Amino acid sequence: MDNTKLYVGNLSYEVKEQELQKYFESIGEVLHTKIIFDETSSNRKRSKGFGFIEMSSEESAKKAIEKLNGKEFMGRNIIVSVARPRAKKDF
Repeated sequence: MDNTKLYVGNLSYEVKEQELQKYFESIGEVLHTKIIFDETSSNRKRSKGFGFIEMSSEESAKKAIEKLNGKEFMGRNIIVSVARPRAKKDF
């Protein structure tokens, strides 16, 4: 299991990937940032309010969870946890 990938929830809908990456870089090197957007609604430019961060090391990922989980970022208290593998769909 890769413990360098983090789930980041309760994001402001206005947050940009660059802003989120910069926030996590205060903890350690960020390899990849992805905010998930609503692809099914008529408002395809709106974030779903969550995303994923990949840190360069497991140590940095743990530190990010400890330091940033529950902290305020752009007006919302964000949730930071180890990302779970994507569930397989049965259809």
